[in-house]
Amino acid sequence: MNGLAEKVAIEGKNIVKDFQLGGTKTRVLKSISLKVAQGEFVSIMGQSGSGKSTLLYILGGLDMPTSGSVFMNGMDISKFNDEKMSRIRRQNIGFVFQFYNLIPNLNVEENIMLPLLLDEKKMRDYKKPLKDILEVVGLSDKRKHTPRELSGGQQQRVAIARALIGNPEILFADEPTGNLDSRTGTEIMSLLQRINRERRQTIIMVTHSSEAAKSSNRIITVSDGLIT
Repeated sequence: MNGLAEKVAIEGKNIVKDFQLGGTKTRVLKSISLKVAQGEFVSIMGQSGSGKSTLLYILGGLDMPTSGSVFMNGMDISKFNDEKMSRIRRQNIGFVFQFYNLIPNLNVEENIMLPLLLDEKKMRDYKKPLKDILEVVGLSDKRKHTPRELSGGQQQRVAIARALIGNPEILFADEPTGNLDSRTGTEIMSLLQRINRERRQTIIMVTHSSEAAKSSNRIITVSDGLIT
C-alpha cells in the first residue's frame, strides 16, 4: 500500500447493508471487503446514492452492517453493543463532517475540548495537546473566538482539531470540503494531507470531488453498492 505501514488500521469483510423502505428492501452495500493500512489516506468516491457514505458510517461505527464484519485492532466492532461502540468512537475514532457542528456559545478551545470533557477527561491534562493541535490547524490566535467570529474554513479547521484532540487511530471525513468554496476547500485538503504526512494519521474520506481525492494515497470507487 504505497510503502506505508503494513499494519492494518481497519478492515471490512463482506459488508452488506439493507434498508427497509415501506415493504421494499433495498440493498445499498453488496458484500464489500477492503483494508486500510495504518498511516494511509484513502478517498472513497462514487455517484450520489452509490453507498459511499453508508460504507464510511459503517467503518466508523455510526451505523451497523446487515451482515459482515468491521475489524479494528483485531476486534469485530460491528458486534459491539451501543455502550461499547460509543466508547470506541470517543477514544479511537475522529469524525469530520460537511457541516461543522460547532456549539455557537463555546469558543474555539471549548469546542475542541468538548469530546474529552464528555469522556470525563480533565482539560488541564490536555494543555499541551490543545496548544499543539491549534498550531497544526493554524488557529492559535483564534482560540478564544466563537464560531460566529470565524469563516467557514476556520470553522472546519476547528472541527478537524476537535476530531484529532483525542489522538484517534482513524480520522473519518464525510465531504469535508462540501460546504466550502474552491479555494478554501483546497486549503482544507492541504491541511488534511499535512496531518496525514506529519502525524502519520490514518484518514478515510468520502468525497465527490476528484480534485480533493488527489490529496489521498489511494482512491476507492463505489458504484451500485460495490467497489469497482
